[in-house]
Amino acid sequence: MLLDYTLFLSGTLASLLVALLLDAILGDPDWIWRRLPHPVVWIGKLVGLFDRVLNLKRNNALNFLLGLFVTLLLVVLGISGGIGLRWVSEQSLYGAAAAILFVAILLAQKSLYSHVKRVADALKDPNIETARQTVAMIVGRDPQQLNKSGISRATIESCAENLSDGVVAPAFWFAVAGFPGLVVYKAINTADSMIGHKNERYHAFGWSAARLDDLLNLIPARITGVLFALCAPIVGGSVFRSLGGMLREAGWHHSPNAGWPEAASAYALGIALAGPRQYGNQKVDAPFFNASGRKDAGKRDIRRILNLTIAVLALQWLIYLGLYAALA
Repeated sequence: MLLDYTLFLSGTLASLLVALLLDAILGDPDWIWRRLPHPVVWIGKLVGLFDRVLNLKRNNALNFLLGLFVTLLLVVLGISGGIGLRWVSEQSLYGAAAAILFVAILLAQKSLYSHVKRVADALKDPNIETARQTVAMIVGRDPQQLNKSGISRATIESCAENLSDGVVAPAFWFAVAGFPGLVVYKAINTADSMIGHKNERYHAFGWSAARLDDLLNLIPARITGVLFALCAPIVGGSVFRSLGGMLREAGWHHSPNAGWPEAASAYALGIALAGPRQYGNQKVDAPFFNASGRKDAGKRDIRRILNLTIAVLALQWLIYLGLYAALA
């Protein structure tokens, strides 16, 4: 049994190494997704259908059970789809290539970098509305409440969190559980982003999806935080200061996972992140990570988080390469 899993793990690591390189080079070309629906779009349509048909918004207990049913169904469909992808990958070299390309599509290295860089570029415009419109594409808070420093800090926080959700977590679950692990993770993560909100409409229906997403991100978020800390010297930070700050303050975040990469990156960059912020009509009165750090962040700091992100991605790839070499 152990030998079988070792062989399986070696194969998934080999595929993951290639997929990470493909995504880093190609990203998500717009010309493809203007003509074909992205796999995540299909997942989103399915979740949206479940929401329209099953979210009754009348009985919290029933809504909870229906939401639990939807979450379990997504897991079953994800496992089934993943098994199908694995079967395709085993049929021929073309099937293996197509399956690896599918893995690359579900990673988000280049697209994350591009979205964050657009905010830094927009901050060059004297009209702050350009930057506000750009940052609104990657953060949930009210951009009209943000000055240039607020835009920069919100972008950095989003980069840190999305590096965990969009790259480290899907790569981790593919590495340890293959195609079923990857597809289930993307399905639940998409469901959480759509129905996992703490409001009247979703607090019961989306509870199970949100909690399962928290569970699936438990290990990847902490891995991401450690990777940020290890790469801190790239941007003039300290490994031990970043690790210490992360371990001490990560739990301050309302999310059980987002605080780990955000706290580590705050100390790596030497700036204060999180703190009080506005989401629509809701104000979140949260403490700062690295409260003694600079609060006047700017586009230079966005470029620093991009450099730190590149270092984290390179280190992640090297770690997977080392694991593959040890198993080969």
